[in-house]
Amino acid sequence: MNPAKNLAIRRPTGMTAFVVVWLGQIVSVLASTMSQFGLTIWLYQQTDSALAMGLMQVAFITPFLLLSPIAGVMVDRYNRKLMMMLSDFTAVLATGSVFILLALGRLETWHLYVAAALNGIGNTFQWPAYSAAITTLVPKEQYSRANGLMSLVEAGPAVFAPLLAGALLPLIGLTGILSIDVITFFFAIGALLLVVVPSPVRTEAGQEAQGGLVHEAVYGFKYIFQRPSLLGLQLIFFFGNLFFGVAFTLLAPMVLASTDSNSAIFGVVQSVGAIGGVVGGVAMSIWSGFKHKVHGVLLGWAISAVGLIALGAGQGLPIWLPAIFLTALVSPLVNTSNQAIWQAKVAPDVQGRVFSARRLIAWFTNPISPIIAGVLADYIFEPAMRGDTAMATLFGPLVGTGPGAGMGLIMVLCGLLSLLVPVIGYFIPAIRNAESILPDHDQPVPAVA
Repeated sequence: MNPAKNLAIRRPTGMTAFVVVWLGQIVSVLASTMSQFGLTIWLYQQTDSALAMGLMQVAFITPFLLLSPIAGVMVDRYNRKLMMMLSDFTAVLATGSVFILLALGRLETWHLYVAAALNGIGNTFQWPAYSAAITTLVPKEQYSRANGLMSLVEAGPAVFAPLLAGALLPLIGLTGILSIDVITFFFAIGALLLVVVPSPVRTEAGQEAQGGLVHEAVYGFKYIFQRPSLLGLQLIFFFGNLFFGVAFTLLAPMVLASTDSNSAIFGVVQSVGAIGGVVGGVAMSIWSGFKHKVHGVLLGWAISAVGLIALGAGQGLPIWLPAIFLTALVSPLVNTSNQAIWQAKVAPDVQGRVFSARRLIAWFTNPISPIIAGVLADYIFEPAMRGDTAMATLFGPLVGTGPGAGMGLIMVLCGLLSLLVPVIGYFIPAIRNAESILPDHDQPVPAVA
């Protein structure tokens, strides 16, 4: 009997395999979030600029926009587990480079932009690969729960990372935290090596998508644009992400400016927001959301917008904490509901291409929104909300005056615009009735008379 074959049989599969991969990811993301927290403070201390911090997001998202269609093709063409491992190795390269430069005393702000770009390249392959892998790992009725657990990978570590980073920074410094980050990437890679990720069964959609690189790269966009319900859902995220992208670019500089760069207060705000995300993720992993997932998407966006308005209007922890908790609480509801719709409706063997195109549409404005936020904050709203100005007189009772007030006002305006997005979505039948209009990928398409 072949020992290698026995070893392969004993490897975790199904939901067990998913949990193994999930555990590896949550350990790695915890360390990465600690690094991000420390580097955010380092960058703000070096630049004292919201625009400089916004450019970090631009550096991260631009490679995604450029490479996303190609990444989707590769995820569908090649082994998805390999694609996930390659994304982790890219992150090791980026974080390891920052660690070495910092240890040598040679780290400059532009180095962080290059590292962010490398991380963006890795994420370009990682997200569609992980999303498509869930479809083949777990049964359809478990999609929402699995996606709820994946939302904890984003929110869970952020609860403890600021606290751990704040405690460890005086002891081991930023270089020590970065070294931990590098080591934990190999936990994530090791978890992937342990499990079996089944390849998707070839479908009619997969055969239709086959062709040259350009044909396959464009296929994901054609698939979405030929289905108004899917396109409508992505436009919800397109406009919602535009306004939230502007607002959340300003969260860190707003809190730091309002509190004289108090990293402890900033850490508390981040941790409470992360707790909200964890509570929401746990709730989704147990509850799995509304029967009609569209309600989770639209109602979740509306509630998040209300929280964003309060977050911008708040002038201290008594408002910031419940506002960011509420905003983060419903984020898993929005994302897991939307993810479950797409995983159920799109054939697994084309999900790499379709999901990459889908995220490109949703994130198309992400390189622009941080620049918009930085320019508005540094050159218009922040100066206008300091001193005896007409804008300070008009909006001062809402957001206060002085450092951080102008950024708070931008967040309020973004929250109001964000609230309009799901309201409009409910008035569009193709979006409101998306689940009944689109057949599941494992169901035959009804014949047309």
